[in-house]
Amino acid sequence: MSGQPVSDQPHSNNVHAPPNVMSDPHAVYTHMREQAAACPMRSLDGSLMWVVGRHEGVRSMLADPRFANDPASVRGGAPLMQVNAMRNLGLAEELIPYLADTLLDNDGASHSRLRRLVAPAFTARRILNLRPRIERLTDDLLDGLAEHAEDGVADFLSLFAYPLPITVICELVGVPMADRPAWLRWTHALSFEQERLGETLGPLVEYTRGLVERRRSQPTDDLISELIRAQDGDRLTDRELVTMVLSLVIAGHDTTANFLANSVWALLTHPDQLALIRADPELMPQAVHELLRWCGPVLVSRMRYVTEDADLGWAAFQAGDAVMAALSGANHDPREFPEPERLDVTRRHRTRGEAHVSFGAGPHYCLGAGLARHQAEIALGRLLARWPALALAVKPEELNWQPVSGMRKLERLPLRLNGAGSTSA
Repeated sequence: MSGQPVSDQPHSNNVHAPPNVMSDPHAVYTHMREQAAACPMRSLDGSLMWVVGRHEGVRSMLADPRFANDPASVRGGAPLMQVNAMRNLGLAEELIPYLADTLLDNDGASHSRLRRLVAPAFTARRILNLRPRIERLTDDLLDGLAEHAEDGVADFLSLFAYPLPITVICELVGVPMADRPAWLRWTHALSFEQERLGETLGPLVEYTRGLVERRRSQPTDDLISELIRAQDGDRLTDRELVTMVLSLVIAGHDTTANFLANSVWALLTHPDQLALIRADPELMPQAVHELLRWCGPVLVSRMRYVTEDADLGWAAFQAGDAVMAALSGANHDPREFPEPERLDVTRRHRTRGEAHVSFGAGPHYCLGAGLARHQAEIALGRLLARWPALALAVKPEELNWQPVSGMRKLERLPLRLNGAGSTSA
């Protein structure tokens, strides 16, 4: 694997293996971004990859079709590490495609086909129609947060941030109330208990297949019924339908939960910004975009594989290179964002559209971005309105961040619902 990075900064071909990439990933990706437009780094399996961390480079690379998600797109093929990992976890061969042949794993024409067929289920109108249900679910979970509080303190992550997105997914998919306890157990294990993948995925696939069958004969206004109706001289197969539902669970559960927690942490440690939102709740949509930029939980993109030699001007790559976008570095790039380390919920970008890259860019831009933003706007708005004196129950430095590669996520977020906690950064 090779490459010839081009940079306006001195560049070294020494492989970067910073020791604090798990404990302080933002600092690492900031350092690499300022070293060169593309930096070499060892991946967890020891192989060499290139990390792109500048805003312009991240956007152009993610939009370039020569940088594929599917490693098999590379000339001569590539080791299917994801598939081998699933086999090592005891996953049956017939179940592997449900996790390894998703919308994210396809490129080119096959990706465009899947995206075209499922896009109608994620329109702005459909998400807007979900808003009353999300508001009701949010209020119910906030009630539960208060009920489970001990001496006025409750863990926001376990009692609210994690339950909300998976419950919204149940609403969106159309999982009947009676089936939700089992569904919640399966999806929790799928997202957080990888060692149980083999015993969890089979029942979840079978249940979702059955739900698809029921919706074929008894359609409703849920997502599965909408996907079944998705026809334009083409249609999704049953496996593609089930795979899409599982992808929604995996992609939309953990990331949304941790974005909610990170956002609450950010606002409570920046009381000036919190005061601005409290004084003008109409700022919330703008604030959500700034929070996505400043503390989005997804730090890096999926690996991209170069299918043919590609000279992008700021860097040149060879076919077979593995390239990863440091979303965190791009979101804090001073070339794009003045004073990038400053959280500013009133920030306006110089161009129209979404400036941050927390949902990616290009053809693989997150399909559920609108749904995630709506959940955040509703959840944060109603949380702050419910408890005007909301505060951290511990000092910020006492919070623990999980040592998870590529993610920035808290272990717990204890909140004092009626104030008198810690708000200093």
